Amino acid sequence: MTQTAAVSRPSAAARSAERLTAELDGDFVVFLIGMQINRPWKVGSWLPVAMAMPRMLRELAQQPELGCLASWGSGLSVIQYWRSAEQLQAYAHAQSQQHLPAWREFNRRARTAAGDVGIWHETFRVRAGEYETIYVGTAPRGLGQAGRLLPASGRRSSAAGRLQGAATSASENPAPASL
Repeated sequence: MTQTAAVSRPSAAARSAERLTAELDGDFVVFLIGMQINRPWKVGSWLPVAMAMPRMLRELAQQPELGCLASWGSGLSVIQYWRSAEQLQAYAHAQSQQHLPAWREFNRRARTAAGDVGIWHETFRVRAGEYETIYVGTAPRGLGQAGRLLPASGRRSSAAGRLQGAATSASENPAPASL
């Protein structure tokens, strides 16, 4: 039985030619959220929605006890990693946090500007060890920010190997390297 030590965490902007994978102990939740601008000329309808998300992301980054492990986005979509669905729901319904007032304001505006802007989200519960990641030539994102980074070697050198077994397993099952 071989233990693999976690590698040092590169900065968000760092790129590495090293093949890395990420593991996170226990179950977790992946939350996808985004907005769709249906009428770009109606800036007053979509700008408040677009401005609300950065405030929520700052709040979550400053208060890790809320349960958001990591988040990143591009354009009008954000991917978040949460410790549990219960913590995600607690945040969504907390009177004292940024989300609920923003949600209420969106719904108030939607009554008078129906269809100008849309929002969507999807929530996935992920069981421990039932995922795989690889980062090559890019800064780790998502689970690579939320979990611990490890060299993609031994059983972790292939997608099939990374999917074999629980993330917390210390055993190494060598598998041939592949994409």
